[in-house]
Amino acid sequence: MSQVREIETTVDELKHLFSDRAATGETMVLNMGPQHPSTHGVLRLILELDGETVVRCIPDIGYLHTGIEKNMEAKTYLKALVMTDRLDYLNNVGNNLVYCMAIEKLMDVKVPERAQAIRVLMTELQRIASHLVWLGTHAIDMASMSVLLYCFRERERIMDIFEMVSGQRMMTSYIRPGGVWRDLPPGFETVVADFLDYLPAKLDDYERLLTNNPIFKLRTQGIGYISAEEAVRWGLSGPSLRGSGVNYDVRKAMPYSGYEQYEFDVPLETGGDVYSRYRCRMREFRESIKICRQVLAKLPKGPFITGDRKVAPPPRSELGHSMEAVIHHFKLWTEGFSAPRGEVYVATESPRGELGVYLVGDGGPKPVRVHFRTPSFVNLEALSLLGEGYLVADLVAIIGSIDIVLGDVDR
Repeated sequence: MSQVREIETTVDELKHLFSDRAATGETMVLNMGPQHPSTHGVLRLILELDGETVVRCIPDIGYLHTGIEKNMEAKTYLKALVMTDRLDYLNNVGNNLVYCMAIEKLMDVKVPERAQAIRVLMTELQRIASHLVWLGTHAIDMASMSVLLYCFRERERIMDIFEMVSGQRMMTSYIRPGGVWRDLPPGFETVVADFLDYLPAKLDDYERLLTNNPIFKLRTQGIGYISAEEAVRWGLSGPSLRGSGVNYDVRKAMPYSGYEQYEFDVPLETGGDVYSRYRCRMREFRESIKICRQVLAKLPKGPFITGDRKVAPPPRSELGHSMEAVIHHFKLWTEGFSAPRGEVYVATESPRGELGVYLVGDGGPKPVRVHFRTPSFVNLEALSLLGEGYLVADLVAIIGSIDIVLGDVDR
């Protein structure tokens, strides 16, 4: 009963957001979630319905709040890194990257070319893995179970690659300030090349199942429309923005980690609906494959982490004969390194859009402030616009099309 009263109280507090018809009983107010199989996480939607038509859609977030940003302030810069894996748990490597880039910008640390190339390769593999989860769950939301099984089969191969490199399938913490944790293991390039040769034919299979499927098109075309102007006004990014024809990709607009060296296109669609966002991501698969192949073709030699001892531990080979190296190693892992006073903002292109970090240092070994600009949080807010005027059943397709991850929303 207490839970019922809590929900009723919340709805009463939000009455001013509903139409006048809700007060007279002409429309109905109900909850979709927070536990619902099609909300892609612990999300509550407060809906005002006229029959099955959505009159209002209000996202209510916070059910997965972890306090990660605040907790990172109590950790040293390096120890806080492991928390970034838990934000967008489908973009673990990308979260590591943007946080490390912020530290490197604050401390003016240069990253070796080989480490930059490895970072690009790993984040593009992560983009493919994330899009596979999106595609499988998006398809099963509309009753296509086969695609889910196929997508997770392909994703397993990427998880094996991550485990091969870092020892972990998901929470890798592989990217570190100044470079990466360790160099690529023997056989890595062959395994990745085999996967890149294997995946395109599978993508063709998925498109044969969905792209021209009349049921899929009826469920997605003309649904969840947002114009280019509205998409910009709401601050959308990633495929949710490019599906409305706005050509903005952080990798092109503000290249980082050497992305300017690689040839790739930014897929655009102009429909602004669920189907257009689907087409954008399907084309992004192939662009990520293209980037990965270019990285493998010209993977530079050299160190995998900076030689700047402000942030990097001494080489393992020195620990056996240098007491200074042992002391430095011990102090780095216990006390951490100190970053100068200042503030920086760094942005990258995650699978869901612009992922940024605002980082503030005060000269000590712990950050004063860490704030993430996460694409899922911003894109989710537009759901109130995307859902209005459509059927309740259409909300399932719309939520899938913006590809939210609740760990990316509730921080």
